[in-house]
Amino acid sequence: MWGGRFSAKPADLMQAINVSIGFDRRLASQDLAGSKAHAAMLAAVGAISSEDEAQIQQGLSAIEGEMAAGAFPFRDEYEDIHMNVEARLAELIGEPSGRLHTARSRNDQVALDFRLWVREACDRTEQQLKALQRALIAKAEPHADALMPGFTHLQPAQPVTFGHHLMAYVEMFGRDAARFADARVRMNECPLGSAALAGSPFPIDRQMTASALGFDRPTANSLDSVSSRDFALEALAAASIAATHLSRLAEEIVIWMTPQFGFIKLSDAFTTGSSIMPQKKNPDAAELTRAKVGRILGGFTSLMVVMKGLPLAYSKDMQEDKVPTFEAFDSLELALLAMAGMVADLEPNREKMAAAAGAGFSTATDLADWLVRELNLPFRQAHHLTGAAVKRAEQLGVDLPDLSLDELKALDPRITDGVYSVLNPAASAASRQSYGGTAPDQVRNQIARWKEILS
Repeated sequence: MWGGRFSAKPADLMQAINVSIGFDRRLASQDLAGSKAHAAMLAAVGAISSEDEAQIQQGLSAIEGEMAAGAFPFRDEYEDIHMNVEARLAELIGEPSGRLHTARSRNDQVALDFRLWVREACDRTEQQLKALQRALIAKAEPHADALMPGFTHLQPAQPVTFGHHLMAYVEMFGRDAARFADARVRMNECPLGSAALAGSPFPIDRQMTASALGFDRPTANSLDSVSSRDFALEALAAASIAATHLSRLAEEIVIWMTPQFGFIKLSDAFTTGSSIMPQKKNPDAAELTRAKVGRILGGFTSLMVVMKGLPLAYSKDMQEDKVPTFEAFDSLELALLAMAGMVADLEPNREKMAAAAGAGFSTATDLADWLVRELNLPFRQAHHLTGAAVKRAEQLGVDLPDLSLDELKALDPRITDGVYSVLNPAASAASRQSYGGTAPDQVRNQIARWKEILS
């Protein structure tokens, strides 16, 4: 390609470090789409003839067919996807192929291809997140009133419902989907036409190519266009946050699957056995999903480090932007699909969860609230009395609902047997009627709201 300036081929080692076709071949469809739009624009502004454009379009379509059939000859000697396409186009149509690169550079070409790929990845991920939300809603709805313990510090805190717990993740994944949609808005500007770094002297129509490729507008600064990868960083940041949410849910599935908890069961479809212990049924899909956050966050960190010290405009360092991005989104897609499958597959043990919901003095806050409402005590005094009740129950080896009325009256003689109505875990959960609370009616309201959003 640069034989006019160079008289010798690159060293084998230079070739090894420089060649990117092994991974940027994944940009093939984006590269062809960009080239087709560019050729049409060049012909429209008179930079190339309509005859040349027709041959170029025909050749690009032929290449597209070869790639679809798995017959395209990817070759290392042509370094990257752009030169592979250009070389094959020359073989197919001859001299007109050389006119395609008018008014563009590989710098704006790769910026375009990569931006298109990341945009498509954001769209896919947003839809996968919504599919996971639907799976969570479908599992939450029949269990909107299924009691389970709510935890803080992984210690029993207050009774909640299984449906409420699952809907917490619907909220998280909803924000994740919104982050990808928001990132897409910012990245939806077309860098094509920025050329190497300074723009083009040809009378190109950048709005035409932007519109043809589904962008809202062309980028406004040619230096920024070819040298920025913050669109990928933002997408990877969103991916990292989403992966963290996936990891948290995966961790809970692992915990819930243990015999000590026994809150859920997963079928054979999402578990594995042991090579030595016949009794084992391991939640490996959840564990692997939990681990994917390392790859995804690693991709974000890798690209951030690549970009952190680069002067304007393009530097070859930026060739290292693709592999971590590709791998991160591959991992996220697999994790999202696996999690949606596990959520649909899991079956909660309502009896085991309900029994655990009342353990660990989980209705202590309800007792304190009752003392405030019924005896008009300041909350801090009610808190103190409730702590004393918990201490007495511990001494007797019983839970709060099992304390006798005499024991409770010893703390405050005004306490009546009406207090037992709030020491029941089901009553505790049902009382949390504030917006967003765990009361089954509130959970069903949120399920209906999300169904409407996702419809």
